[in-house]
Amino acid sequence: MENKAVSIYLEANPNPNSLKFVADYMLVEPGQNYDFPDVESTKHAPLAAELFEYDYVRRVFYMSNFITVTKTEDKQWIEIQDELKAHIIKYLQSGKPILEASASETQVEETDMDLKIKGLLEEYIRPAVEQDGGAIEYKSFEAGVVKVFLQGSCSGCPSATVTLKSGIENLLKSMIPEVKSVVAEEI
Repeated sequence: MENKAVSIYLEANPNPNSLKFVADYMLVEPGQNYDFPDVESTKHAPLAAELFEYDYVRRVFYMSNFITVTKTEDKQWIEIQDELKAHIIKYLQSGKPILEASASETQVEETDMDLKIKGLLEEYIRPAVEQDGGAIEYKSFEAGVVKVFLQGSCSGCPSATVTLKSGIENLLKSMIPEVKSVVAEEI
């Protein structure tokens, strides 16, 4: 195992129960994100599995150069942030992968409307959501309803509904007349 230098800084976001642990290098491939809403979902994510060993960790999310951890409401960040930061640094310094190879998912055929909606989400929404420690993933479009997954700090965030309706829905409705509403689904 190598012992490389790793620097992590903490970044708050609109969800008071989530905190971004930002590394000084890319942790996952650009454009990819991995959401672990529970310990059962961490089969191929050893670092996430380790973080769930802390009884106050409720969700783990990987994207770009950061890991977003969502905690239980009974703990304050000031009590636990240093412990989590030290654990993440130690793991990353070891050189162990944060993700292991897993079976690839089958690709679904996308329509022109799917591509148009995904393009708008990528260009206008994703950068702002990522800055807050989360991600948005397009799921489907049917009968005027766009379904998305909100991940990372966005999942369970008190301001997520406002972001979804006032931001995402208004943008998509103004750019694509066929869109009547946007709803978020849980993963």
